[in-house]
Amino acid sequence: MLPWQYLAQCSVNLIWRMTTMTLPVSPGYLNLIAGILCILLMPASAAQNVVKLAAIEQVPYIGKNLPHQGYVNELVTAAFERAGYATEVSILPLLRAKTLTQQGSYDGLIPLHYDTSQTSHFYFSRPFPGDNAGLLKKKHLRVNSYEPRLDLNALIVELKDYSIGQVHGTSLNPMFEAATFINKHLVSRELQLLDMLSAGRIDVAIIDQYTAADLMINQRPHLLGQLEFLRPPLASKDFHVAFSKITAYAEQLTRAFNQGLSDLERDGTLDTILARHGLLPSKKRNADKKILTIGAIDTEEIRVMKGLSEDFEKQNPNLELEWRIMDENTLRKRLLADIAISEGNFDIMMIGAYEAPIWGRNGWLRPITNLPASFAVEDMSQSALKGLSYQGELFALPFYVESTMTFYRKDLFDEAGIDMPDNPSYHEILELAKHVHNPDNGIYGIGLRGKAGWGQNMAFVTILVNTFGGRWFDEHWRPTINSKAWREALRYYKNILSRYGPPDYAENGWYENQRLFAEGKLAIVVDATSFAGRLFNPKHSKVHDKMGIAAAPVGRYAKGSRWLWSWSLAIPESTKFPQQAQAFITWATSKEYIRRVAETEGWVAVPPGSRVSTYGDEYRAKAPFADFVIQEIQKVNPQDFTAQAVPYSGPQFVAIPEFPAIGNQVGLKIEQYLRGTLSLDETLESSQDLTEQILRKSGYYDKR
Repeated sequence: MLPWQYLAQCSVNLIWRMTTMTLPVSPGYLNLIAGILCILLMPASAAQNVVKLAAIEQVPYIGKNLPHQGYVNELVTAAFERAGYATEVSILPLLRAKTLTQQGSYDGLIPLHYDTSQTSHFYFSRPFPGDNAGLLKKKHLRVNSYEPRLDLNALIVELKDYSIGQVHGTSLNPMFEAATFINKHLVSRELQLLDMLSAGRIDVAIIDQYTAADLMINQRPHLLGQLEFLRPPLASKDFHVAFSKITAYAEQLTRAFNQGLSDLERDGTLDTILARHGLLPSKKRNADKKILTIGAIDTEEIRVMKGLSEDFEKQNPNLELEWRIMDENTLRKRLLADIAISEGNFDIMMIGAYEAPIWGRNGWLRPITNLPASFAVEDMSQSALKGLSYQGELFALPFYVESTMTFYRKDLFDEAGIDMPDNPSYHEILELAKHVHNPDNGIYGIGLRGKAGWGQNMAFVTILVNTFGGRWFDEHWRPTINSKAWREALRYYKNILSRYGPPDYAENGWYENQRLFAEGKLAIVVDATSFAGRLFNPKHSKVHDKMGIAAAPVGRYAKGSRWLWSWSLAIPESTKFPQQAQAFITWATSKEYIRRVAETEGWVAVPPGSRVSTYGDEYRAKAPFADFVIQEIQKVNPQDFTAQAVPYSGPQFVAIPEFPAIGNQVGLKIEQYLRGTLSLDETLESSQDLTEQILRKSGYYDKR
């Protein structure tokens, strides 16, 4: 029974009792009164069958800037949907969230650990996967005989010699909490623990593994690779939904959520959600087979690779492949998190031209050596190989290579009586988008990346700034974000999207724009040359026979309009199976693999740009974009892409370890600017300040 049904029944029962007291009231009148009472008595959320939840931000499990606001939000929403409820989730500070939920302003609170001291206020739901708190230390610090599963008391005694940092209010284990002889330092935020570790003020921090990793990635990039999370964790604690007992239907909501959660567990949806957020635990090792865990981006090319990998497994019966396929932002974070805390969850990583040389230099990747002659490394794109190397050592093999270009609908341009120049300017693109923008018929003028992320909106914004004459840093590593070129580029960016972009353009990344174009809802898109294989493919595109192509638009500086990227396969230093991992990546980047894709999916679907031999007569005959794409890739010079001198290579990123932190945070600011929650001045000033703070924290202005 739903909450409003329960209240209605109570109202009817009340009125029925009134009628037994000889009141001259007709049954129809009684029903009317019951309905009115039901409306007056029930909360608004119950009337709409909506559950109102307060949420405590805990990245990467739940947070306002995470995909779907995080795994916990997506899971809880899905569980309630199974039970017939919608949800409204408000992310609030911890104390406020607890207080308002206890008072009944919210139906429940997420995510909470089970706490017997809170059972007077809350009903706790069934558990679902939570966090893992443990010991984080500098790599050089030795903590002997760490095995709390065998003897926690022995570990506690050993820790008496160390200075321990812990967030105030966190509870790990009663035995640990009772050990008053341990030198504990209590702080209010996890970030303080990282700073204290870095400064040597504590020896060990007690913190959740993924929280620590995400904080390093986004706010303390100079600590990446310096810290180590000891295994196993001290405490693996499940999450719960805590329902406020002050509400009349708390027990009913608890039962509804529990049933929905059971359904998600039973049909595998829970694991799917965890995997989408990169939080699904690895498979237990099979004694009979070696399991290679692959972290890869969610694209059609990878879905094809996964399907064809059955061939590889048949050729290698002692191996089993475990695929971790994620969206781009999640993949980047989970791979870097794996390195940040020395977790070692992956045997093969899909990375690019930014990561390979930096991670290789830091010793995080195994060099690619002893390739067989049959692999024909000389056939591969030499510019891609150079971008994946450090000091002559190769650290990844390119799967596909891309630059930028313009795609447009020839049929819509013909109807409007306009032409796309072979080499358009951004001014011309603005005018052309105006003529083909037809929202009444579900067609929007242009799609550009708006979703935040250093490889999402910032990849496009960076080349836009380049071609408008700007740069990220001057020769002395001082940020130049609050400059005329950035201001003009961002003003143009918001202007064209707000006038001629699709709805929710600030939420669209490359995947969403590619899908919208393929569905016939965009007239122009400026993005990666790799789009061609999908937009010209009749299996995936409704407009495959209406395609037009042109060079990427330019501003005042033509060389800044292109990027050079290669999605590539690399082997982390932490893998236990380096030979098997290299066998897989050579198979997946070989000439034979490209031929296999052509046989099963058609030549238009083969990975572009990685091999010279791909561009033979068969490919050119089936892929009308082939010559144009390879020419655009060959035009890019990663050392010459800005009007003024810069101390970094690129072009769509800055090749320094701190760039993911900078790009992600500036990307969020620019997304807020697109949404109208930040002004242009606020966006530029705050982006300038946070970029300078990160480089200052990393020692750029003291050392360089």
